[in-house]
Amino acid sequence: MRFHVLTLFPEAFGQPTQFSIVARAAQQGRVAVEVTDIRDYTHDAHGTADDYQFGGGHGMVMKPEPVFEAAEAALSGYNAAERAAIPLILLTPQGELLTQSVVEELARAPAIALICGHYAGVDERIAEGLATRQISVGDYILTGGELPAMLIIDAVTRLLPGVAGPSHANDSITTGLLQHPLYTRPAEYREMATPAVLLSGHHAEIQRWRRRQSLERTLARRPDLLKTAPLTPEDLDYLAQLGYTA
Repeated sequence: MRFHVLTLFPEAFGQPTQFSIVARAAQQGRVAVEVTDIRDYTHDAHGTADDYQFGGGHGMVMKPEPVFEAAEAALSGYNAAERAAIPLILLTPQGELLTQSVVEELARAPAIALICGHYAGVDERIAEGLATRQISVGDYILTGGELPAMLIIDAVTRLLPGVAGPSHANDSITTGLLQHPLYTRPAEYREMATPAVLLSGHHAEIQRWRRRQSLERTLARRPDLLKTAPLTPEDLDYLAQLGYTA
């Protein structure tokens, strides 16, 4: 997977891509993060990438010319058919919400291009005439699109074959529920003990306990997930005992 990041702050992508799963995947040749400085495609000696809003208003707006040209340069190594299959994503609070299903869809793309917005926003012609998709990472406002781009890179990378292994299949959200509690050695720490069932060696009981813990935790913290989670009749019976009604 090749990630093409278009940003006004390329230095932001130095260290975050040098640690943990993303770094290992890059070392293995499974991913590459290529950062393009939008300012390299500005049209004046000052590298001006923003301007005042037509019609007045607070905040500067990213100009269309350097973003279009940066995207064209970043994707110039692909033929027309390949470019058509690459999502060109604008990170914006006006986009669709990033969810695990969106991440899974993106992980099937041949490459991903990410436009990091900044200032008050981007010229609408970038959103409508260049980006093929708009994504938001949540209902809050950040300084720019750099952190959302890093989130997408991390989330997509761990789904690629050979990167994180099969363990991610049981992660929170991936299963439709929040993950059950996790414990490791020592079995008791500061008078807090590991549940006895996890030490019993009885795998069927362990799985039953874990499933019920996931149901309880999801009901308490993210009941909205239960509307779409793949629930069995046994799950529904247990949730009913907890006071949940589908």
